[in-house]
Amino acid sequence: MPRTLTRRFVVVLTFALVVLLAAPIMAQDKTKLRMSTPASATDQRSVALEEIFGPAVADFAVYEPHYNSSLIAQGSELESIASGDLEMSIASAQELANFFPEFSIFATGYVHQDAEHQVRVFNDPLMDPFKKKVEDELGVKLLSVMYLGRRHVNLRQSKDELTVMKPADLSGVSLRMPGTDAWQFLGKALGANPTPMAFTEVYTALQTASVDGQDNPLPTVVDAKFYEVTKQIILTSHLVDLNYIAFSKAVWDKLTPEQQATVQKAADAAAESGRQKQLQKEEELVAFLREQGLEIYEPDLKAFREHVQAQYAGSDLAASWPEGVLEKINALGN
Repeated sequence: MPRTLTRRFVVVLTFALVVLLAAPIMAQDKTKLRMSTPASATDQRSVALEEIFGPAVADFAVYEPHYNSSLIAQGSELESIASGDLEMSIASAQELANFFPEFSIFATGYVHQDAEHQVRVFNDPLMDPFKKKVEDELGVKLLSVMYLGRRHVNLRQSKDELTVMKPADLSGVSLRMPGTDAWQFLGKALGANPTPMAFTEVYTALQTASVDGQDNPLPTVVDAKFYEVTKQIILTSHLVDLNYIAFSKAVWDKLTPEQQATVQKAADAAAESGRQKQLQKEEELVAFLREQGLEIYEPDLKAFREHVQAQYAGSDLAASWPEGVLEKINALGN
């Protein structure tokens, strides 16, 4: 082999070895972002983060999702971020209220009016004290808000038998609600007679008329086949549920301003993608449920909102809410 070719071969081989040896070092320089969530891999929140957030931050971070609470036990994610054992999670307002009771306002009936209202509230200056407290006292940065869906009232009576336009129309209606005090309070505030019952018992209870109805988002109505034993859905939207994309403040502070901007943009984009997919799914399910023979209609939402919020005013549940915040939230509505 000519000497020039041998030298060229050695140079190429040396360069290849350097690249191969440097690759693990370069990978180690990237920030690992472990996401722990109780959601499945097919959940719209999970899909949006994996398809949009992960690739968007890939230049400087490795997004590593863990589903079905396989890394951190459900309910322990925020504590794990605070202790430095986790970088990301999807946190509910209910979870945050365990640390900061004032967050219960965001898990209350008719506070959020729809998906767009959620975003306006989250991005409004009224949220700044909430976000700052979570950062300062828990070491968690709330990046963006994710839309979970709207809960509606679902009854076994037909619309001819019972038409619900205002809270008074639910008087005497036995409405299955989750068993906690907060859920039972909401059922009463809606005007119904709330009945605590395990979720696994609801189908049979509707079938045997042990209860008149139940409340859940449309995907749950379909998944649990409640449409087989009910005749109408009143689109009360009494709880517009949400999650926050929670991020380690310690990790955030180590990123450059450019990387922080990328992370924020990626979180917002993932949240928006998941929001639009969930809204589309809800619309598709309305059509499906009508095909199954259910009557679906919207009541007087203004009457419901005013009545429900009046029930919370002065209650123990509202005692932790900062003064004037509910009015500010309402002012951001449609």
